Amino acid sequence: MAVLHGDNPTHAIVMVGLPARGKTYVARKIMRYLSWLGHKTQLFNVGNYRREHIGSLQAHGFFDPANPDGVRQRTDMALMALDDMLRWFGEGGEVAIYDATNSTRERRRLIQEHCERANARVIFIESICDEAIVEVNVRNTKLDSPDYVGIDPDVAVADFRARIAHYARAYEPVDEQEGSYIKLIDVGRQVNVNLIHGYLGSRLVSFLVNLHNVPRPIWLTRHGQTEYNVDGRIGGNSSLSEWGRRYAQNLKRFYDEVIAPQGPPEVWTSTLVRTHETASILGRQTLQWRALNEIEAGICDGLTYAEIKDRYPEEWRARSRDKTGYRYPQGESYMDVIQRAEPVILELERQKKPVMIISHQAVLRSIYGYLMGHEPDQIPHLSIPLHTVLELTPKAYGLAEQRIQLGPAVPAHAGPSS
Repeated sequence: MAVLHGDNPTHAIVMVGLPARGKTYVARKIMRYLSWLGHKTQLFNVGNYRREHIGSLQAHGFFDPANPDGVRQRTDMALMALDDMLRWFGEGGEVAIYDATNSTRERRRLIQEHCERANARVIFIESICDEAIVEVNVRNTKLDSPDYVGIDPDVAVADFRARIAHYARAYEPVDEQEGSYIKLIDVGRQVNVNLIHGYLGSRLVSFLVNLHNVPRPIWLTRHGQTEYNVDGRIGGNSSLSEWGRRYAQNLKRFYDEVIAPQGPPEVWTSTLVRTHETASILGRQTLQWRALNEIEAGICDGLTYAEIKDRYPEEWRARSRDKTGYRYPQGESYMDVIQRAEPVILELERQKKPVMIISHQAVLRSIYGYLMGHEPDQIPHLSIPLHTVLELTPKAYGLAEQRIQLGPAVPAHAGPSS
């Protein structure tokens, strides 16, 4: 793993903000992003500790700063999560995300003191939102929270607003004397930073400045079957087969009937012939990305897997042992593909329009792995079949997936791609 800040690889990202400001949404996004890049990352959500050890159905009075019993219990849960986080650092963790309101300077100073003793650098991320966003967050996410299971929606909203008011009375914004921070205003509309430097800090700022909470669908699909696919050869720049051209026609119908009515999407392709031929029938202008090109197979380009095993048995064994880290001679590894796909991910997060990506198996595994929260060692084994559209639609804290097979399955004689 990379050293994230000088000679100190451990960081505590400490979320700050009143309830319904999108802290958990942002925390989960950060965890998914850093884990996808290969950093050992873990989320510690104090609310989950409270629900597990005290119970989820706590009325708003429990959160009143004038309620000493509630303050004591909530402090106990915060310290329990903090102790677990520090223990995790001792077991080799790199980046911990401590997700709670952390709404007072006293609480943040306590966290910082504990982290400094563990030699972990603290970065505060404070989420600040206007009332319109808060109202959307309350309605769209908090009503689905375990805190309000079985509660009438109007009663739940009133209780949660009272909870926010309790926290607001004691809330103290992060200031410059507290060290490194990123203030995220209206989920990415504006980002203010203080004392942010080093690898992790720069990556976080770049990532957070692209965030928003506008829901929009994403469609992922491989190009249609190619002549190389039919022969079981990897890489290359071959044209579509007859089955591949049929898939392009089916994709056009799906685009016209399902995708276009939701608003014309951005359509992104690689720079290779097979994605151009698949996309050209859509009649849409496309954005071509070299970053969406298939994994570079180096000396194995154009070979079948049987030929690779026969000609390069050591390479075959090395790839079998570690498909994520294995790099084709004069080519790339899956980790290389993930690194070069990072600008695509940042642009995908920035886009507020629907997006359709027509690309290749290894690249789409990497993008899908990011979107669905898979670790890097899982990415080479994800299923991205030919002639199938993966439709990903937003839900409270992630994406719902539907796989749509367009037309008959590819004939059994079609070989695998990279």
